Amino acid sequence: MAKRLRIALLSDHFGRKFGGAESYGVNLFEILAQRHDVTVISHAFDHDLPVKEILVKSHPIWPSWMRVWFFSMRAKRLTQSGYDIVHSHMSGGAGDVQVIHVTPIRFRRLFGRNMFKRFLAWMQLSNFAYLKLEAASVRTSSSRHVVAVSPWLRDRLFDAYGPQLKLDVIPPGASPVSFDSQLRDRVRADLGWTPTDVGCLLVARNPLRKGFAAVLDAMALLPSTFKLAVVGAEPAVHDYLDTHHPELIDRVSLIEPTSNVSPYYQAADVYVHPTLMDSFGMAPLEAMAHGLPVIVSGPKYCGFGQYVKHLHDAWVLDDPEDSVAIAKGLYELGMSTATREKLLQHSELLVQSLSWRLVAEKYEALYEDCLAHKGQVR
Repeated sequence: MAKRLRIALLSDHFGRKFGGAESYGVNLFEILAQRHDVTVISHAFDHDLPVKEILVKSHPIWPSWMRVWFFSMRAKRLTQSGYDIVHSHMSGGAGDVQVIHVTPIRFRRLFGRNMFKRFLAWMQLSNFAYLKLEAASVRTSSSRHVVAVSPWLRDRLFDAYGPQLKLDVIPPGASPVSFDSQLRDRVRADLGWTPTDVGCLLVARNPLRKGFAAVLDAMALLPSTFKLAVVGAEPAVHDYLDTHHPELIDRVSLIEPTSNVSPYYQAADVYVHPTLMDSFGMAPLEAMAHGLPVIVSGPKYCGFGQYVKHLHDAWVLDDPEDSVAIAKGLYELGMSTATREKLLQHSELLVQSLSWRLVAEKYEALYEDCLAHKGQVR
């Protein structure tokens, strides 16, 4: 679209180090901020984009539901005027374009439960707040769009709210990254990896929810030349490693959350992501953009699993808790040149089909539709 818009972006945190949903917003608006005037309203920032910032402060002792509710109310007041489009990644009804990143509360707390358990769920104040905010988020109209980040998540929203729900699906994107041999050698040296080691990588805001335990079990089955780096490791991750696999301490590097994960993708040989539940899973796609073969959970567990086929563009796990299958995948992708090349050939095409520029164009089309129904389009 040719018109330069005034866009308000609502996001709990705005920065790549905060997680996949937050990275989605930063990567998208890295492009949109070049073409529009963007103001980000958030609790925290960690970026270098040319956008205005409005910091919403909340009391540190507030429970999470109260913080989310306050943010929703505050954001709604701040965006009453002065913007053409309100683009929201937060619960609540303030957005003209509302992006849903996680499994709906209504699905997790109410779907498939009997009437008594549903009643008990509604009686919890935190559940009540989250359910009311979520209901406002999925409200659709002719001038409002709700976006799910994967077909998997769309189906969960249909389960929770019914198939009549009007939804768009716009998955995350990726941008191919040029290989840097000097960077690779430097990072591998910092990690203590030798040229003959097979470097395995897991990137997650909470690795314990993304298959860290199963990956450790798999590492224990592999030769000592297989090493693992985990980016996003917080204290609980260190404790789990020390308690359950102390024999692997010398083979596992735990790295705290960082806004620049690219050097670790460059250093690795295989990416592994046996998540038990991911609405999409941006990290495997980012790994592909860095030229890595990927092991990922199938579509039952991971939204990205619906975009790949086993031994075509990824190694797809039927059971993400099957450590033997994970070990087999890591060994095959780490040692077999033929298998690696086959997967990389097709994953490169997948990355091209999911570029961030195409994602940005899809959102601009939604903006134009919203404005058309508001009577504001050029």
